[in-house]
Amino acid sequence: MAQGKNQRLRFKRRREGETDYRRRMKLLRGETPRAVVRVSNTQTTCQLIEFNPDGDIVLASVSGKTLVDKYSWPDDISRKSVPASYLAGYALAKSAMSSGHDSAILDIGLSASSKGSRVFAALKGMVDAGLEIPHGEDVLPDDDRINGMHIDASMGDKVKKSIKAIEEA
Repeated sequence: MAQGKNQRLRFKRRREGETDYRRRMKLLRGETPRAVVRVSNTQTTCQLIEFNPDGDIVLASVSGKTLVDKYSWPDDISRKSVPASYLAGYALAKSAMSSGHDSAILDIGLSASSKGSRVFAALKGMVDAGLEIPHGEDVLPDDDRINGMHIDASMGDKVKKSIKAIEEA
């Protein structure tokens, strides 16, 4: 532990490995809202956040629970799978665009940026809904994974049903 007058104590969130402040400052300098994607043990959460010196402002938010409650996602199916992440991103982009936001920058935090991951499934949902986010096409998962063919053959119908519910809302 840093003690003494010549040693400097790091920020708490940096010490605990929760925040990369250099990456955060790069994202904030752009003055564009951030599309934040976080995958927890139970669900995927997508938020559109705008920086404010007094504290970040959440402009829109969608989580796995929102998918079940509002967009007819089955309760007995995972809320953090690739199809659920895609739908969370899709619903976030639709609500953000209806409130007048048309572009953002992806913020994945300390998540691993592996090709085709759940974070990039949410990104694909946002892009498919019409939100402009700079990205490379090679990181996005393929359509079979988005439709859940790796989970169950009937998952594609559930994804289409939820997309229809998102469009109607």
